[in-house]
Amino acid sequence: MRISLPWTVWKARQQLQQLLRREKFDLVICHSCWPQAVFGSAVRANNLPLVFWCHDLLNGEHPLERLAKLVPPDLVIANSHYTQASVRKLYQTDSDTLYLPVASANIGNHTYIRSAVRAELSTPDHAVVIVQASRLERWKGESILLAALAQLRNTPGWICWIAGGVQRPHEAGYLQELEVQAQILGISDRVLFFGQRTDVPCLLAAGDIHCQPNTGAEPFGIAFIEALYAGLPVVTTAIGGAMEIVDDSCGRLVAANDNDIDALSEILGILISHPIERASLASGGKARAEYLSHPERQLNRLYSLVFQFVNQKVIA
Repeated sequence: MRISLPWTVWKARQQLQQLLRREKFDLVICHSCWPQAVFGSAVRANNLPLVFWCHDLLNGEHPLERLAKLVPPDLVIANSHYTQASVRKLYQTDSDTLYLPVASANIGNHTYIRSAVRAELSTPDHAVVIVQASRLERWKGESILLAALAQLRNTPGWICWIAGGVQRPHEAGYLQELEVQAQILGISDRVLFFGQRTDVPCLLAAGDIHCQPNTGAEPFGIAFIEALYAGLPVVTTAIGGAMEIVDDSCGRLVAANDNDIDALSEILGILISHPIERASLASGGKARAEYLSHPERQLNRLYSLVFQFVNQKVIA
């Protein structure tokens, strides 16, 4: 189905309406503007409650958002308070926040995985490993991280792992820039670019610090939750969803004032050089992740939210 091919939209809507008539659904949830714009009217035609799950910041200007605005939902669920604050640009509907359910990775023996991954990557057991695993987008802050680490070139014992494969042409150019930047800064021998990896949980288990100094805001930040589950202190920028995830029990936030490289470097330097403080933050990570995103907790809350909502609609 493509919006640019109207007959495919019509066909998809017809198929959904047939499904909704055949089955006994209580409600329909559209994740983001694309399905809301395409299928919202089909849901309405079947007199079912319509929920819009907002996963990204809204501005009301994107063509898909304008289409989605034509069919207001009965309820909006946002993945963070940061995202929820933007809902009014699209809908005046009641809204609630539900942090995404994220499960802790089941990778087996943590100690064995840590040693095995470090051996594979020729990284000494005593090295302090700073990990960033994300898409190769400029706003994810890889360049900022390299600039901060360059100020620590005389600090012994650290290595940086950057994981993330090229998916689009502009990302290939960005990766080349990062590799050149590391060489110019004199830290290329301490920064490893891994490209695409399918074993990110293992990389996190083998690391010591997770750092992703965003220059743009995360709507939520699943990567931060995954790092906390792995027992890594999280260092990131105080913008967007990260401010709802990272607190003093599990990490450090850098003020978002033009990406203060000096402040980021200072925080990383402290964590690299002070294993006790690093361990203290690491010990709070799992509890923080579970409090925010434990699947059972969040799915029960989702059930309670939609169950209450459906009952209210039935009574009305």
